[in-house]
Amino acid sequence: MLRAGSRQATVALLALIASGCTVGPNYHRPAVTVPPTYRGAAATAPSTAASFGVEKWWEVFQDPQLQALIRTALKQNYDVRIAAARILQAQAQLGIARGNQLPTAGVIAAGNNQRVAKSKFFSAYDTSYTELGLGLQWDLDFWGKYRRATEAARDELLANNWAQQQVTSSLVASVASAYFILRAQDLQLHISQRTVASDQDSLRLTQLLSDHGATSMLDVRQAEQLVYSASGAISTIEKQIEQQEDLISTLLGQNPGDVARGLELNAQPHLPEVPAGLPSSLLERRPDIRQAEAQLMAANARIGVAKAAYFPDISLTGIGGLQSIPLTKLFTGQSGMWSLTGQLAQPLYAGGTLRSGVHLAQAEQQEAELNYQQTIQQAFREVSDALIAYQKDHEFRTQQESLAYSAKDASRLSDIRYRGGASSYLEVLDSNTRTYAAELTLVQARLSEMLDYVQLYRALGGGWQK
Repeated sequence: MLRAGSRQATVALLALIASGCTVGPNYHRPAVTVPPTYRGAAATAPSTAASFGVEKWWEVFQDPQLQALIRTALKQNYDVRIAAARILQAQAQLGIARGNQLPTAGVIAAGNNQRVAKSKFFSAYDTSYTELGLGLQWDLDFWGKYRRATEAARDELLANNWAQQQVTSSLVASVASAYFILRAQDLQLHISQRTVASDQDSLRLTQLLSDHGATSMLDVRQAEQLVYSASGAISTIEKQIEQQEDLISTLLGQNPGDVARGLELNAQPHLPEVPAGLPSSLLERRPDIRQAEAQLMAANARIGVAKAAYFPDISLTGIGGLQSIPLTKLFTGQSGMWSLTGQLAQPLYAGGTLRSGVHLAQAEQQEAELNYQQTIQQAFREVSDALIAYQKDHEFRTQQESLAYSAKDASRLSDIRYRGGASSYLEVLDSNTRTYAAELTLVQARLSEMLDYVQLYRALGGGWQK
């Protein structure tokens, strides 16, 4: 049992520890320049409207089959699972850092039996004792070294959580983009197959006319060119489709295989105008920005860890228990023992390592701050680029629809003129070639608009919401 004076000293020491200072700077969010509006947002919904990025991904991508693919990817994708494993690592690191703030205790059991040889001054004798007790050691965190380390570990855990959200956001966008590309390829294949069937009918008619002398072999050869050109494109598109399915399977964490389809590309719902919201809200919504800030907070805390190395290490060691020479009297009232030792170690000279450690921590904090500011700037650029691209590609797709309609009607009129003998087959060839190219370009225009839609959603911080 501790005497009254010892207990009072212990209580006073604990109170002193509790009021100890914490060296190093406290975190304050750096000032960043935030534009009042996004460039490219003038033609979209007002900035006062809720941002498109706050929408849940299943509300943005309404194709049921695409939703099923995304859900599978979120469960099975290896990048998501790796990010989850890193969170577990960060949680363990936080537990280690927290444990350093607390005392360590252990059971001590010892037995000793010794014979001392006879000497000039002493006769030979035997000695023995048995000891059973509880040992306690505590490195006092008077300067906040362990508290700052715990703070850094907690911030690293937060950064890993945001990193997982960033992986999730990117995965949702990747699966959606890959799916829209696949549906565009399906549409291109359908157009090519339909064109080949139409050109084959035209070739049979031209061959029949040539056999009866109503047209020349030149027209037959020109008709063959249409068939061969579209047929060659089919093989290329089929190759691209199978490779795209392999890509989607990999995103889903599966081996290469077939991918189920849902709505056609031109039936995918999407907003004609997308509200971007206020740029200042992006700092709280983008997971990569939040991750960069958490890393900055951790680097800031590590400066305190480095500065605390300048100050004394204060530790307490205590032992309490039972000790007796004969084992039979170990648990008697006279066998109690205790020991309490305090130690202070002040570094005097370390070859400049302490100073260099502080400089290293400060330089890492400066790098983290610059990375945070760069991440914000890059985010604003991505939103602006996506807004501009979505608006301009929407305009291009509208014009391309008119062009495809005109080309298709011109092809119909050319065919009528040729059958009536008013024009050569060269006019039909040119019109059909233009129609085929215009339809494929329209597919690409629709795809570009949908990919811009996906990119804008991701750039505005959408896709990680649960």
